[in-house]
Amino acid sequence: MTQPPKSSAVPPPARPAAPAGVPGLPGASGLMGTPGATGFAGAPGASGAPGFPSQAVARAVARPGGPVAAVPPAPTRRTAFAEAAERLRAAATTEPGRLRLIGAVLAVLVLAFGAVTAWQTSARSAAADDVLHRSQPLSAGAAGIYRSLADANTAASSGYLAGGQETPESRDRYEADIRGAATGLVNAAANAEPGSASEATVARLNRLLPEYKGLVERARTYNRQGYPVGGAYLRYANEKMQRQMLPAAEDLYSTENRRLTGDYDDATPYPWAAIALGVLALAALGLAQHRTYRRTNRVLNHGLVAATAATTVALLWLVVGHTVARSELDGSYRHGIRSLNALHDARIASLKARGNENLSLVSRGAETVTVGGTSYDAYYHDFDKDMAVLGKGLTEAARLADDRAGSAPVEAARSDMAVWKRRHAAARAEDENGNYQQALDKVIGAKDSTGECFDGVDRSLVRAIGHEQARFRQAAGAGRDALTGLPAGAGVLAVLGAAAALAGVGRRLSEYR
Repeated sequence: MTQPPKSSAVPPPARPAAPAGVPGLPGASGLMGTPGATGFAGAPGASGAPGFPSQAVARAVARPGGPVAAVPPAPTRRTAFAEAAERLRAAATTEPGRLRLIGAVLAVLVLAFGAVTAWQTSARSAAADDVLHRSQPLSAGAAGIYRSLADANTAASSGYLAGGQETPESRDRYEADIRGAATGLVNAAANAEPGSASEATVARLNRLLPEYKGLVERARTYNRQGYPVGGAYLRYANEKMQRQMLPAAEDLYSTENRRLTGDYDDATPYPWAAIALGVLALAALGLAQHRTYRRTNRVLNHGLVAATAATTVALLWLVVGHTVARSELDGSYRHGIRSLNALHDARIASLKARGNENLSLVSRGAETVTVGGTSYDAYYHDFDKDMAVLGKGLTEAARLADDRAGSAPVEAARSDMAVWKRRHAAARAEDENGNYQQALDKVIGAKDSTGECFDGVDRSLVRAIGHEQARFRQAAGAGRDALTGLPAGAGVLAVLGAAAALAGVGRRLSEYR
């Protein structure tokens, strides 16, 4: 049995026999000497051979007993991007092509400047509006919740000390504080983000508030009947307030303050990307006009001048408007928010001090604390700490006040605080000497009592807070107004500038038609 010859090459496909004498075919005579005859792969002359397609040179050609010619690779197809780049390079070799390219670049730069300006200024304008209408009111509302709770605790202890002689004003004040805290919690719940820490804190306070009110009512009922257990209920209510409710309210206040700070951080940074694009667009427009001048000796190109003017107006509006907005917002923070924080802290400290002063007489030494090996009345000890915080807060508020209307109530509060300290020392001395009624008269009496001093401090702080709140609204409103219309105006100017640039370049192109 005959075996095929061993070879690594695949045998060529069988071809039909060609007539003798046809040039360029295997087996034909005069293969190399016949004019127009084909050779091996890559040789010309095969396209006219009868019986063979024109692509014969691209196929492998085998000769009996000879090698197989290699198949040449197919030509690589260029991508659309490569073809476009090639056309762009070809167009750039002519002046009209270069002008079209310059016009496209100028239009893109001006439009990009307008788009980025609109985007960045819109974000800053929204943040400034949040500072004015959302985060700061929520921060003030959280401080109001804390104040209402602390004041309700103070009013409850004052009413308990009065016993059967509790005045309607004291009762009304307590009820108003409870309603104010409940209303503030409703507003905070409406503005809290779902699943946030603020929402959990508000829910906790909503659960604790009726519990606290129930304990106060029991204390008031037993006190009117003359049962000493009323004092235990009041102390338990105060413990719930001091250890659970006020810390939760303080957490809510801190959370809203952080949100306010975040809105300031979003509203005040300079829009560097927009400014850089504006400068780049102006530089490109200047270079284009300089190039036109050098090639035509024409000083002005109306389209390019109009584009430069529109871009310049937009850039100046951006820089000046944002600088004014930043200055006003920074002023609202320095002279508004910082002063308000100091005043809120001082007011809260005064409320806590008044509550501890009252509870020291309610407990009659039942609650003690040991500091450095010495035992003190727990409420007197807390009173001293609260008065120290009050003094620091008033000092800071006086330092931050920048006009007489802001500093005058703070000075009045400091004066009342000094009198309060002296009267409290006298009342404490009476209490420690066993003269309970005399001490009580000096704390809740109708004349020359510490209660008068506390009321004076509170009234002065309310006036100072109102003044600083008005200053904040004025400055923050001016900062927000400085950005009004800037996003839309920058977008319109950018569109006009891009159209003018294209028109100016088109005017030059018309000279080549």
